[in-house]
Amino acid sequence: MSRQRDSVLRELGLGPVWRLRSRPAEVAAAVPPSLTFTAPAAVAAPTVADDRAVSIAAMGWDELKATVAGCQACPLCKARKQAVLGVGDKEADWLFVGEGPGAEEDERGEPFVGQAGKLLDAMLAAIDLKRGDNVYIANAVKCRPPQNRTPEAEETAACWPFLERQIALLKPKLIVALGRPAAQTLLQGEVKISSARGRLFDFHGIPLIVTYHPAYLLRTLHDKAKAWEDLCFMRRSMRGL
Repeated sequence: MSRQRDSVLRELGLGPVWRLRSRPAEVAAAVPPSLTFTAPAAVAAPTVADDRAVSIAAMGWDELKATVAGCQACPLCKARKQAVLGVGDKEADWLFVGEGPGAEEDERGEPFVGQAGKLLDAMLAAIDLKRGDNVYIANAVKCRPPQNRTPEAEETAACWPFLERQIALLKPKLIVALGRPAAQTLLQGEVKISSARGRLFDFHGIPLIVTYHPAYLLRTLHDKAKAWEDLCFMRRSMRGL
């Protein structure tokens, strides 16, 4: 293992003593059809007017960014300093989707900054990726929920056309849902991280993997080893595409 990889693993809290051991067949081997799940065909947000969704679905990047910046479709707009569309390579193969902006993201207008952002950068480096280089990072909601609470259903529904359009414009090869709210938004249903890990979901023809949110890993150190397993699974999955 290289010095760079050792450094990354130390940042993840796994240190130089960590070694990836044998894993369950469903994760270590190619994922069999029985473990592949398909998102529902209709992912419309019922609380968003159809004409608004249709309008957003026709937008390019510049118009989308301006529309997000001025959006008042849900109460989150009242307390935000700025909306956070996303950041990264607009021709990226990798799309990482988190929950929503926090206080620092609201200040800077970029997703995943601060300690959670540093950990995400370390996770990317662990699989030879880096922010902005073949990677795009977005969130399920574009405005900060008060006190960094979990976004409510009406809020994710209001932002869903934006995220859906981002995915259509990006055409990523692989989507990674970071945390339960992001996974449930993308898959439009109940998701348990523990049972969703190590499986390939299908988002309208795009493989989707579910893993922990970096902020959760900062609070729950014992799950960092599982996150490393997920990173290895992501890398194998991308290589198989």
